[in-house]
Amino acid sequence: MFGLKLKAGALQLTTFIIVVIALLLTTFILLVHTHRQFKIQSNFIIETTKLSGKGVDYTFQNEIPLKDTVSISLNDEDYKSLKVHRDFWGLFEKITSIARIKTKTFKTVALIGSKQPKDNRIALYVQDNNKPLVLVGTTKIEGSAYVPKQGVKPGHIAGQSYYGSQLIYGATRVASSLPKLQNEIVNSLAQLKTISSSVSQNQFLNIQDGETYSNSFLQPLQVVYSNGVIDLRNIQLTGHILVQSKTKIVIHPSSKLKDIILVAPEIEIKANTIGNFQAIASKKIMVEKNAKLKYPSALILNEELNTTEQNNPISVEDKHNITLEENASVKGVVMFLGREKPNNYKPQIELRANATIYGELYNTQNTELLGAVYGSVFANNFIAKQSGSVYQNHIYNGTIRIDELPQEYIGLLFNNSKKDVLKWLY
Repeated sequence: MFGLKLKAGALQLTTFIIVVIALLLTTFILLVHTHRQFKIQSNFIIETTKLSGKGVDYTFQNEIPLKDTVSISLNDEDYKSLKVHRDFWGLFEKITSIARIKTKTFKTVALIGSKQPKDNRIALYVQDNNKPLVLVGTTKIEGSAYVPKQGVKPGHIAGQSYYGSQLIYGATRVASSLPKLQNEIVNSLAQLKTISSSVSQNQFLNIQDGETYSNSFLQPLQVVYSNGVIDLRNIQLTGHILVQSKTKIVIHPSSKLKDIILVAPEIEIKANTIGNFQAIASKKIMVEKNAKLKYPSALILNEELNTTEQNNPISVEDKHNITLEENASVKGVVMFLGREKPNNYKPQIELRANATIYGELYNTQNTELLGAVYGSVFANNFIAKQSGSVYQNHIYNGTIRIDELPQEYIGLLFNNSKKDVLKWLY
């Protein structure tokens, strides 16, 4: 028998192949283990995220005290916890939901408003002040309307009559007083005026032209404050930021504002400005030509914020109003809250020709509607100023169409209205 001799290289090759196979098997086992762990962690994250969303839903069905944090029972599942905090961000509720499953924590912040039912959404609600509603010119109202018990009739102004084939293109019902806003809204708006005195020094923000500033809603509020005029020019402000002036704020088209709040006696939004913010004033808001405010924006004039006048009657000579000039548009809410004025023949909300609101107009005083509202109008009274005369409870060449507003629109919070998420914050 001849002995078989193997070369040393063959043994090395065999050893190499064995090592490679071992490495491949080890890598495969590690990959399977890693994938399994990743799946477990992913499921935890998904479950924690869903739990956080349930916290927001919980506030729709249950009363949560304002500015309070409430723990929600989770059926004795000790490894889970869920807390919700309820507050306001300007006109809308702000819900913060914090969910924890073992070591995973997820925080959700949502801006909350209310929505109308899908059927019979309100196009127009005119308070019953013992005067009929008079329509003139090319005025057109489409949708359900609540009108005074004296009804609706056509009228004439400066030789022009009403040109529609019917008065209301939709169902009509008898109105009473205006629907009530959620009770906490007015108090929340009033507190914004004093918020600068309650924050710590490190929360104040010194802004410079040409700079960008952003603040998460999960972080403490940042405040820009001045006793004088604040000119927002060539600047970008985003998120949990409040800008307050004791005199006036001016927004220029070179600025980019998103989700912030502006508070001042007077707020002026220059022509061609584009943004998304809430502007809250006590005397005057002017939106110049071609300015475009994206959803969800809000323009609010609250005369109660003007503390120097709270103990004195407001004169009709004090022109406290919101004006949208030609081709200006607002997607969201335009609202005037004011006290009764004797012999008031001036508009407190004025939409000039081709000015547009996509959303809701709410006015406790006089509205002059020469433009269009694609949504809902809640008004105490209308006036039309034409040919040197003032016509009470007249709409002249105005348009109100509820069907032009998407069903998904979320807006003003009324008492007993159905709540929903207006926007997820960051």
